[in-house]
Amino acid sequence: MTNATTLQNDLFLPYMRDVIRSEQSLRELNLMWRMIESSARMNCLAETKPILQTMAATRAGFDRLEHELVSSLVHEKVANVMTQIGTKAHYVIDIVVRNLYERTADIGFLATDQALCKFVAGLQRDQAAIRARLLAYRSKYTVYDEIILLDKEGNVLVQIDEHSEVEGSVDPLIAQTLASKTYVETFRATDLRPGKQKSLIYSQRILHPETKAVVGILCLCFDFEKEMLGIFNSHRDPEERSNMLLLDGENRVIASADTMWIPLDVVVPVNRGDSARLMMFGGRKYLIQTFVAEGYQDYMGPPGWQGQVMTPVDVAFLEDGGKTSLTLNTSITEGLLSHAQTFSPPLYKIMQAAETIQRVVWNGQVMTAGHNENLLQLKSILEQISETGNRSNELFSQSISNLYKTVLGSSLRGTEFMSHLLVDLLDRNLYERSDDCRWWALTPVLRDTLAAPSYTKEMIQEITDILLYINSLYTVYTRIFVYDTNGQIIASTDSGRTEANNASSNSSIDPKTLESVLSLRTEQDYHVTPFMPTSLYNNASTYVYHAAIRHPDNPQRIVGGIGIVFDSTPEFSAMLHGGLNGKKDTTAFFINREGRIIATTDPSRAVGTTLDIQATVLEQKNGTSTSSIVIHDGHYASMGCTVSSGYREFKVSDGYQEDVIAVVFESFGAVRERNLMGNKNLPPLIYHATGTTRHQFATFFIEKNLFAIPAESVLEALPGSEILPMSMGSHASRVGMLSVKHKQGGSQLIWVFDLGYRIRGTTSEIGTGCQVVVVQHVQGDIIGLLVDELHGVPEFSDEQITSTPFGKNTGSALVTKVIKGNHGNLLIQVLDVNYLYHTLKDGEMPSTPEWGLEEAA
Repeated sequence: MTNATTLQNDLFLPYMRDVIRSEQSLRELNLMWRMIESSARMNCLAETKPILQTMAATRAGFDRLEHELVSSLVHEKVANVMTQIGTKAHYVIDIVVRNLYERTADIGFLATDQALCKFVAGLQRDQAAIRARLLAYRSKYTVYDEIILLDKEGNVLVQIDEHSEVEGSVDPLIAQTLASKTYVETFRATDLRPGKQKSLIYSQRILHPETKAVVGILCLCFDFEKEMLGIFNSHRDPEERSNMLLLDGENRVIASADTMWIPLDVVVPVNRGDSARLMMFGGRKYLIQTFVAEGYQDYMGPPGWQGQVMTPVDVAFLEDGGKTSLTLNTSITEGLLSHAQTFSPPLYKIMQAAETIQRVVWNGQVMTAGHNENLLQLKSILEQISETGNRSNELFSQSISNLYKTVLGSSLRGTEFMSHLLVDLLDRNLYERSDDCRWWALTPVLRDTLAAPSYTKEMIQEITDILLYINSLYTVYTRIFVYDTNGQIIASTDSGRTEANNASSNSSIDPKTLESVLSLRTEQDYHVTPFMPTSLYNNASTYVYHAAIRHPDNPQRIVGGIGIVFDSTPEFSAMLHGGLNGKKDTTAFFINREGRIIATTDPSRAVGTTLDIQATVLEQKNGTSTSSIVIHDGHYASMGCTVSSGYREFKVSDGYQEDVIAVVFESFGAVRERNLMGNKNLPPLIYHATGTTRHQFATFFIEKNLFAIPAESVLEALPGSEILPMSMGSHASRVGMLSVKHKQGGSQLIWVFDLGYRIRGTTSEIGTGCQVVVVQHVQGDIIGLLVDELHGVPEFSDEQITSTPFGKNTGSALVTKVIKGNHGNLLIQVLDVNYLYHTLKDGEMPSTPEWGLEEAA
């Protein structure tokens, strides 16, 4: 272990109760191996000398495995926590910046509203009408809790908060806004909002509609506290082990999910890197992740703002009581483990170490097979080796399973939260679209023009100029257009041309949409076309938002409508890719209740096609999130899904229903056709040899079938990874050569044959756990047999061994006998070594002495 690894273990291990339990069990077994080795050395029988080296290797391997298991568990758990809090911290600042970007567009548009400009310029004196107009705006853009109009001296002309006692302001933002040609963003205490500790205000100067002189200021006051509360309530961890924060550029808390825990205005430590280090705050040690804004549409948010999540180390690793329990069928578990090297290198390394120890124990038992049973001391040592080896394997399997579930559990939580984030981003974005179309429908020039008996070119051009100005502020639209009650488009931002002078298509909207718009009852109502191809978007799929334009003197009378074409392709793509944040082997989708794709990061699946997904996902209730391990596109993957639940009144109480499901897949690797990771989940073999004559067998697996070879014919087992690919002739089952060391020194190259091919007729894939059983014939010839996994070296009595119908004569069949294990409930097939040799040798294998090639000593 490196010093860094040791330091990490020392820091975090005291807070991981489950890892401490595993460590204690590993240490107990380690002590048992040392005792067995000491016993063998003290007895120092001639028969024990061959296994002393094996015992030493076993103990050394166990030492390494103990440290690797503990270190890997600690590393994975810390990495999981850092990933989880990092994702949430990134989300906090990302969603705030996206939201505030919309505010920068709002202030730019509303500050040019002709009704407001005329009032502030003194050309219109109806204060009640202006206040009603501001309230109408607030009813659509519910993110604002106050809107104020001021003159150049800072005197309040109109505000929508009836309970406010503010008559004027001397705040420096007045002078700053008057001097700026664009919006001013202010977050601090201000006399404009005396009841608040801090306020987030977007202000912009208002120009005289005729002279263009500066005449006053418009202030939009963002409902910051309510917005942050919504983010925290939606995305804070349910167990409340961490606190979500928004910080300013001085690392000062400006929003806290739990102000009783971390209050506002305190300065907290930050961690903008990937290092997992403990940081002190308030006398408590924390793991912290901090992210600055990456920006949205070139808007970076208020200077220095950061998202942060802090979790105390003493609660960060508490067990969740089975809330994230993972139950998978055996084939998926084995298939996933076969990709451990890819998705969790520490897990793969530990699995290799466990297999090495199992092989060492198996070899020790093979070495001593057939010795005089009267040597009680040797027999006792062998029994201890067997018993401790079984306990070790059981503990390894459990520890590997814990690490495996830790890794998968992290992926499941990650994909589920990612899907939640994505669908929330979508709802928040589309909420703004529903606001925009309704407010722009109230633009006086649009209402006056459409209410006129006829339109002049100048009137149409004025409308077009307004639409172009709006579109320059709200760049998420490819087109904004206005149409009359016949559905005829009279003005559009389509390249700045009016449809009246444009001979192209798209000069009118479809009758069904027109009917829906003309049926809208109030100014609060809107209509959205289904997500489908439309000529308004170059025949691609998108949403088009519509609102009715009403007569200026009779709001019950509809004189036309406005349509805004959402630029769904790049906007949805940016949402999905931004949510994935560059995560490899991960794809994301927006789909509808029928599984039809709305947006995707998978280039092999087009928008409008159907995603093959379980019906249970499509039937989930609104706002629910789930995750599971599935097979997707021939790969094992974790899948997270969340169904939209709306944002504020959007899709909640405004009558609009268009459910969207965010789906995220994280791939682990291709599905394996056969088991390549062993039979760890099979029931253990029960030994019950009762007769006086007993025989020892070396047992191993080919797929899930257990086979045996008389132990006296087996020399040892070696890892399949050491096979040297090589071929001579056309022998289909020969897979390569392997170097075998002699007891007297030197080594020998032997041929390795695929036993699986001999048994089932198909080639074996040399997987992570494959082993080579080295077998010696009575004539002295040595070959290697590729098997899937080692099992043990049990002994059985004559009463448990039965000849097969086709194996009465030795050498007449590959399987001549079967062993009845587990009280007759399990049959173990015994391979006939003579038949195997003759079959491989006659006509197919190189003749003696080419069975083995001597190497230099």
